[in-house]
Amino acid sequence: MAVFSSTEKMYEVLGTLFEALMHDPIVGPKFAESNIIIKFIINDPDGFIWLTSEPKVICGEADLKPTIEMSLSGDSCHKFWLKEISLPVALAKGLVKAKGPMPKVLKLLPLLKPAYEAYPAIAKKHNLPIAG
Repeated sequence: MAVFSSTEKMYEVLGTLFEALMHDPIVGPKFAESNIIIKFIINDPDGFIWLTSEPKVICGEADLKPTIEMSLSGDSCHKFWLKEISLPVALAKGLVKAKGPMPKVLKLLPLLKPAYEAYPAIAKKHNLPIAG
């Protein structure tokens, strides 16, 4: 069974995470400087999450042109934020498929530290499984 019981639940959990990231005093401005739009195409459950350089989080469809598209399952997304899988490993195993200029994505990886720190508590609050 999928970690997220519905698209709405996924939007609630991941939306909370990305909103926190975009409002982080260091991450928000750095992401805005990057001038990129990331579109997450998530399956199981199906949905879309957009991160724009405004910085803004959009859950659902949007009429935007993404700089980078990341396709992955809800479960892979959950494991990524729990640091159970890394982006290079996920890409190599095909758990995450990326389209767009990867150097731009990799440059943003150091900005994810606050998200890694925040996600376990967010997941726990929503009764999602956390190892350990």
